[in-house]
Amino acid sequence: MKVTMVLVSSLNGKITRNDDTNINLWTSKEDAKFFSLLRDKHKLIVMGRKTYTSIHDKIKLQPDKLRVVLTKNPAKYSNHAKSGMLEFTNENPTKLLKRLESKGYKNCLLVGGSEITALFLQSSLIDEIYLTIEPKIFGKGRSMLAEDNFEIQLKFISAKKLNSQGTLLLKYKVQK
Repeated sequence: MKVTMVLVSSLNGKITRNDDTNINLWTSKEDAKFFSLLRDKHKLIVMGRKTYTSIHDKIKLQPDKLRVVLTKNPAKYSNHAKSGMLEFTNENPTKLLKRLESKGYKNCLLVGGSEITALFLQSSLIDEIYLTIEPKIFGKGRSMLAEDNFEIQLKFISAKKLNSQGTLLLKYKVQK
């Protein structure tokens, strides 16, 4: 299965501003437009529990799209689950993707957060990365990736300036 990771961060690698998880307060409309286009192309979207918690009220469930939330406690969210549209699991990323691939999914969009993206990178499951860098610096905030002991080689594919403020969209291929 092809896994595409998408992130937006400040220039210094923060994916939240301070403790506020609402990225819409500091990211550009151009990044939001790009993300919407990428999201609409994918029938399978995977995220972590913290990402789900911060965006759950904005998610529009659709019968042709499956959103999967990785959480240590899926039973806690059983009342949120919608068959074929929203599920919660504590499967490890490799088992999760194998299960979903057996159901016919060929592409997956990984939308965060820092712990989930680190898990997928450590397991060598990510094929490409889209990273939007907003021209902002935050002294405090959640880092792009949870700290752990791993190293990933990337190959630069493209860069695009999204607006006059200097928002950059970078694309990389993960070297496996």
